[in-house]
Amino acid sequence: MTSVADIEVMTRPGLVALWEDLFGDPPPKSLSRPVLRRILAFEVQARVMGGLPKGFVAKLDRAAIADAPNRRPDMRPGGRLLREWNGVTHVVDVTEQGYRWRDQTWRSLSVIAREITGAHWSGPRFFGLNGRTKA
Repeated sequence: MTSVADIEVMTRPGLVALWEDLFGDPPPKSLSRPVLRRILAFEVQARVMGGLPKGFVAKLDRAAIADAPNRRPDMRPGGRLLREWNGVTHVVDVTEQGYRWRDQTWRSLSVIAREITGAHWSGPRFFGLNGRTKA
């Protein structure tokens, strides 16, 4: 079995070969060597220690199935949020995949609020969804 120390000195082709050996498929091309090393080291250690904790894989599977973003119950697909900021009206549509703003889908209202303002905001608060008045 390959050790974590071996993984630390492997070249990218060696890391790819180990990945294919462990997982049966090639790794995503976008993964950097440091990320490959971390994932492979975790996998090697988990296998040496007897695998992942009981029930953990089932939780991962449930999380993958429930891939929809966490939305407030009142935010159903088809809804629309409007907010004026510095004289510009911003329109965000609620979709099955997340929030659509400027022809791009976002998973979080807070990220959209940060893009609009350049500062950290609670997305629901920025769009007035918490019952308070907007700043």
